[in-house]
Amino acid sequence: MNFQQIAEFTLGAGDVPEAALQMAATLLIDTLGVAAGAAQMAPGRIARDHAARFLAAGSADDAATLLFDGRKASLAGAAFAAATQIDNLDAHDGYNPTKGHIGCAVVPALCAFAEHHPSLSGRDALAALAVSYEVSARAAIALHNTVSDYHTSGAWNALGAVAIGARLQGVPQDVLRHAFGIAEYHGPRSQMMREIANPTMLHDGSGMGAMVGVMAVLLAQDGFEGAPAITVEAEDVAQYWADLGSRWTIMDNYIKPYPICRWAHAALDALGHVMQQHGLAEKDIAKVEVRTFAQAAALYPGMPQTTSQAQYSLPFALAARLVHGRIGPEHIADGGLTDARVAQALSKIEVHEDNRHSARFPLGRWSDVTVHTHAGDRFASGDIHARGGPESPMHLSEVEAKFHTMAAPIETQRRNALWGMQSRLLEPDAAFTELLALIHRPVGK
Repeated sequence: MNFQQIAEFTLGAGDVPEAALQMAATLLIDTLGVAAGAAQMAPGRIARDHAARFLAAGSADDAATLLFDGRKASLAGAAFAAATQIDNLDAHDGYNPTKGHIGCAVVPALCAFAEHHPSLSGRDALAALAVSYEVSARAAIALHNTVSDYHTSGAWNALGAVAIGARLQGVPQDVLRHAFGIAEYHGPRSQMMREIANPTMLHDGSGMGAMVGVMAVLLAQDGFEGAPAITVEAEDVAQYWADLGSRWTIMDNYIKPYPICRWAHAALDALGHVMQQHGLAEKDIAKVEVRTFAQAAALYPGMPQTTSQAQYSLPFALAARLVHGRIGPEHIADGGLTDARVAQALSKIEVHEDNRHSARFPLGRWSDVTVHTHAGDRFASGDIHARGGPESPMHLSEVEAKFHTMAAPIETQRRNALWGMQSRLLEPDAAFTELLALIHRPVGK
């Protein structure tokens, strides 16, 4: 597939399948639920304050509203703040082959650009979003298969943000070409395993990815040149773009049931399966042996001191599951980080890499656990795949319940209305401004 074909798909694909539009609507609202839940967390507050102070717009024509805040920043600043906010409550969607996340960058870009297109329909917004997922997925796979380092999502979801902006702004193909090149060149090729080893608010680089992608479109519109993007145009990546428009990878994105790194999810599900099947409580369990893939085994090993460490810790997640029967936003912040019962349960968790599970990564996220009881029983889970993706999908009612858990900081009426947009946006008369009205006001107002 040549660049002209990629550009035609990005700028004008009008035959997005209905199933892809429906999935885009679900992923969009799920992501915005995470944004609401993260609004009062420190990383989101810092990012929004920074955008308002240092990434402000020169005029109203260049401004966008900070999500769940109400203040204004530049288009790029608003995208940066929202993506950073979402990235730091690790409950947003992902796609296994990319080893990362798409929605946390492209949803902020959509919301920023859409503010300047008040006539944008819900269905057209969803079509643009679906297209951006397809561009992001292939840029990610092309990058991962042509470089040796494991980069954060911002390195490639910046190109998805370009796809959103270029499509909504109606740019010609040559401007899109330069925008892709700018975004790829400046995208944050930050090292994912460095962040895993030392968890911070940097997370998966998607704040910078969203900002760079939005800036790239605006720069290219002003005549700034940056082509070509080698993850789009190089001969050795053509194979990764060959099915663009015929295969909709958005259908294979996963939705997270828990607000932690998905590398820990399979072990969580395996432990939950054993405890439920055998009627076990934390007090009954002497030891939990976990076998998982190498990347999951490298997650933070001790009792976390920060939310970032908690979200990148497999043992802590399992200990919280043992004690509380679930793991939600309240367990990875504030008092959850000093929970004495969880700290004590942490000593029961042993994590080991299993080559069998490592060989399945990144296409799969597999783990298994063996639970040893004080009574001397030994219960094995068998191999379990993380829930939420095509291997083990969540029912829409489960996604809705998760949404309400994550978006709990916003008032019930607005939360219900926001979830209602999951179906409303698909209706022919729906305007995207209906959604924007729900996400621009600060939390609690």
